[in-house]
Amino acid sequence: MATSIYHKPVVNTPASTGSIRPQMYRGFSTVNTSTQNFALYDFELIKQDIINSFYVRQGERLMNPNYGTVIWDLIFEPMTPEVQSLIIKNVNQIFNADPRVTVTNLLVTPYDTGIQIECTLTYLIYNIQQNLQLQFDQANGLATSVQ
Repeated sequence: MATSIYHKPVVNTPASTGSIRPQMYRGFSTVNTSTQNFALYDFELIKQDIINSFYVRQGERLMNPNYGTVIWDLIFEPMTPEVQSLIIKNVNQIFNADPRVTVTNLLVTPYDTGIQIECTLTYLIYNIQQNLQLQFDQANGLATSVQ
């Protein structure tokens, strides 16, 4: 009788007592090196998915020219009301493309060498709110901060 070398892994999860919630979203990211295996779960994965959208210049992604942000094309432009409106519209499109979050308190401001976006994200399934700050810098690229 032959034994199969392929088997379905069994993951032991604690009984659903409400204290530990099973992981709903699973993925990986090589950007965050604080974990050994690059694994991300749940709202950390959602947050990284959104941040990844801001790393991509709109038009760069093959077969999906609407993915990404226009901020990289506008970073050297003066912050006129038209430019600010265009950035706010684009940022809202990025957040609205992900059904797992809603955004409130969106603020776009220029600073010395770039553009800063501050917002409050609500992760719908977990009912968790976080303040997210994105700084698009002319020299250093994208810097993120979560509070």
